[in-house]
Amino acid sequence: MRRGSMQYWHKRRAQTRLPRLRNQSGGIDTGSMGNMIAFKVATGHVAMINDMNPAAKQQEVNRACTLLEAPPMLVYGIRLYSKDPLTGYRTVSKEILDKASVQKLGIKKIKTDESKIPEIKQKLSEFIDVTALLVTYPKGVASGQHHPNRFESPIGGKSMEEKFTAITQKLGKEAGLQDFFKPGEYVDVASITKGKGWQGVIKRFGVARVSHKATQKIRHVGTLGPFKPGKVLYSVPHAGQTGFNYRIEQNKRILKIGSKADSDSINPSSGFLNYGLVRNNFIIIDGSVPGPSKRLVRIRKSVTNINVKGIKEPKINDVMF
Repeated sequence: MRRGSMQYWHKRRAQTRLPRLRNQSGGIDTGSMGNMIAFKVATGHVAMINDMNPAAKQQEVNRACTLLEAPPMLVYGIRLYSKDPLTGYRTVSKEILDKASVQKLGIKKIKTDESKIPEIKQKLSEFIDVTALLVTYPKGVASGQHHPNRFESPIGGKSMEEKFTAITQKLGKEAGLQDFFKPGEYVDVASITKGKGWQGVIKRFGVARVSHKATQKIRHVGTLGPFKPGKVLYSVPHAGQTGFNYRIEQNKRILKIGSKADSDSINPSSGFLNYGLVRNNFIIIDGSVPGPSKRLVRIRKSVTNINVKGIKEPKINDVMF
């Protein structure tokens, strides 16, 4: 008997290490950005005053947590979208790029730079959305990566004018954690799970071992299906790639956001196992995060939990890693 959900079929390796996001939250504050990039450091637990479970309200509880390091992020461009009759959204080819920021990325041809912002601002009625183009430089991060990671993030605002004004003020500047999230806010975490290579059906699908009296094999599938139809269905367990899959975990609460100056308070004397020392801003998230240490993680504002009751900052007594 096979086990495991067919929701994630087929089980293949992720194409890139940067997780993709196909949708975004609608509850982004004006001037704030919707998603960011961090690196997984380690797991631990925090001692905090419980403000979620009514059974242990106002009591100190220990909860599992994950530490993420956020490298410096720079807003290097603006992307505009127009309406498309077929797909709904269509990217405008002329992106507004900051000259000083783009030179580090090796982009030589700049069709539109920051000097064209007043001209485009008068034509905002032709567009339906605007997003920010960001890049992270993992210099000083113990993740082992040395190449910049470019990604796109929506920006909050009630109208196109508000979004465009907020994003032009950030163009060419470094974006801090305060531009993305707040302590106590609920977020979704996208990452690539641990890769386990080629595995058999027992590890891959949880198939039961065959009795040693039944066949000459034990760790294999007992039957591939009926005689008719004379084919093997795709739902029959087979050996293959296991792990290194793209996954999103929803509604993770941010317990703490720390600055670069606070990193010494969480660093062990010898550094984190399989990672090293945290030298940048960091985030502590409630629960686990997919992937091993040094894995690239993408955090977005929660799609289902939009903090309608307000954001309550948790009270943390101690952090242990």
